[in-house]
Amino acid sequence: MHFLAVLAFIAATSPGAQQPAPADSARSESTPTAVTPTPDQKHFLDGLRTASRGIAQLKDGLSRVSRSQAGHDETSRRRAGRFLAGLCGSARAFLARGRPQMRVSAYEDSAGVKARRLTSQIDSLIAYMPACEQAAGATPVPVAADLTKRLKTYDAALRDFRVAAGLPVRPDSSPAGRRQ
Repeated sequence: MHFLAVLAFIAATSPGAQQPAPADSARSESTPTAVTPTPDQKHFLDGLRTASRGIAQLKDGLSRVSRSQAGHDETSRRRAGRFLAGLCGSARAFLARGRPQMRVSAYEDSAGVKARRLTSQIDSLIAYMPACEQAAGATPVPVAADLTKRLKTYDAALRDFRVAAGLPVRPDSSPAGRRQ
C-alpha cells in the first residue's frame, strides 16, 4: 500500500515539473539584439577579411625572423629574411585585393572616422611592401622592427574600428600561427 502512495505522489509531481517556462520571462529581454550590417558594411568587412589574410602572413614572417635571431645559425637567419621578403609580396597582394572593397562611406559618425584611419593604415602597409620585399632578404632585423611598428599601429586602428562599429574586439588582429 505504501508503494502505491509513493508511486501516486511521483506521478502527480512529475508533469508539473516538466512544464515550459512562461513566454514573457526575463530571458528574452536579456539577449542582446545583433545589428545587421548593411550591404556596404558587409562589403567593407569582406575586404577587411581579405586584407587580414595579408596581415597574418606578415606576422608569420616576423615570427620566423624573431625565432631565427634566437639561434646562432646564419643560414636560418638568411632563410627567414628571404621568407619574410616573399611574404611581403604575398601580403601586398592580399592587402591590395581587400582594400578597394573597403569604402569608408559605409560607416557614419565615429565608426566612419575609425574606418578612414584603418584604411589609411592599410594603404601605408601597401606602400611599404615593395621596400620590405627589397630589403628583408639582406637585412631582415631592421625591416622586421619597422614592420612591427607599422603592424602595432594597424592593430590599434583595427581595435578602435571594431569598438566604434560594435563588432567583437579581439586582442590581436590575427595572431601568427605557430609553425615549425
